Amino acid sequence: MQADDQLVVLDHAEWNDYERLLEIRGESATPRLTFIDGVLELMTPSRHHEFDKTTIGRLIEIWALEMDVALSGAGSWTIKSKLAQRGAEPDECYLLEPLGDDPSRPDIAIEVVRSSGGLNKLEVYRALGVPEVWFWQDRRLDVYGLDGDQYQSLERSRKLPSLDPALIESCMTAPTQTEAIQQLRRSLTAAR
Repeated sequence: MQADDQLVVLDHAEWNDYERLLEIRGESATPRLTFIDGVLELMTPSRHHEFDKTTIGRLIEIWALEMDVALSGAGSWTIKSKLAQRGAEPDECYLLEPLGDDPSRPDIAIEVVRSSGGLNKLEVYRALGVPEVWFWQDRRLDVYGLDGDQYQSLERSRKLPSLDPALIESCMTAPTQTEAIQQLRRSLTAAR
């Protein structure tokens, strides 16, 4: 059983190589492509990766519904800039209504990390101007916010300040997505 993501990193790639691979891949979700300064990463997510990204997405969306927060999911939207020589496809991403601050990029990008050796995603998202990047890794949800031209580690999201990352972390330990959602709802009901 494949527990880790499969990564291939190609040095000396050109922007046109990245664009051509996006075109060849078409609407398929895999491989996910990341480009930064002539380095191209192709990632095929494992089943565990996909389970985690779907669970986090469902938890955030249920939280937003329960808390009456306007939020639009955009999945693995390809965000890119030829000028910045950067391109990425987050596992999940979200826009705050109405369509966020800048409809050319999401307000929040979420990355699930199950393998080491990949590209520096914060550097990719920094150049793309994504205000927040959340990483799910080693059973932790780490939130980074863009301050000027650098990311800073945050205790909580600036975009969704009432969402407690520790609540998401605790729900992620549930054995099924249904149980994770039920746990989230119980916690939110008890807090009211």
